[in-house]
Amino acid sequence: MLRKRDGHTHTEYCPHGTVDDVELLIQKAISLGFQEYSITEHAPLPKSIYSEGAGPAEIFTTGGMAFNDVDHYLNKMARLKQKYKSDLCLHIGFEVDYFDTHLDWTKDFLNEYGPKTDDGILSVHFLPGIDGLRGIDFSAEDYSEGIVRYYQSFQKAQEAYYDMVLRSLEADLGPFKPTRLGHISLCQKFQDFFQEESSFSPTSQKIIEEILLKVAEKQYSLDLNTAGLYKEFCNDIYPPAELVKKARSLNIPLVYGSDSHDLADIGRGYTKIEQWI
Repeated sequence: MLRKRDGHTHTEYCPHGTVDDVELLIQKAISLGFQEYSITEHAPLPKSIYSEGAGPAEIFTTGGMAFNDVDHYLNKMARLKQKYKSDLCLHIGFEVDYFDTHLDWTKDFLNEYGPKTDDGILSVHFLPGIDGLRGIDFSAEDYSEGIVRYYQSFQKAQEAYYDMVLRSLEADLGPFKPTRLGHISLCQKFQDFFQEESSFSPTSQKIIEEILLKVAEKQYSLDLNTAGLYKEFCNDIYPPAELVKKARSLNIPLVYGSDSHDLADIGRGYTKIEQWI
């Protein structure tokens, strides 16, 4: 029988929403019967991103933990890992953002801090858009204005997103590169907001097929993320069932992720995806 695991969680070091101390989250996870729990805080963003970004400044100022918090974060998580070792297996790492223009910075960060981690997630939260780099999951209005308008349709923006996910998969980020891709259908977060076709385009389907084949070839895994179920305009998991079934047919490991940022998120949606893990 598989161990009950949450592979994608956050802490008070996240600047966009967490208010509860991570120890309380760990205690709740234990009470819910989780046996493994991965703490994957958002890694700092490259400093130059702030000048490259467009749209609300909050997207970038809250997109990753402060660089001067990294050592504090790792030290605290190491203490908690030891404290709760008889209750559950804690994994410590980062959710790392992929930027194809900052490969060296990302590799240097992973080479420095990777030896102190034992898990991680590689995600795409940003795309080129109107006036510069834009966040893809801040708000429906910002996504529409900054990205969909730039690519001229929801589906064209979707295709650009999957192309970036494919680049992240193929990128050489060194020996500590995370081997689990985070919420690979995040571009669908605002799908119900738009009065246009938002299902997977034929081009997206081809790119997704290539992504899944490469994930299987590299023996990577996918984040089976339930956060989208609780988003106003998404109402689905990341990735949706049709992609989950394709991944399972390729024997790709799927790791449940609550993407929790507070106590209420712990264990959310687990029963809805349990059949697939």
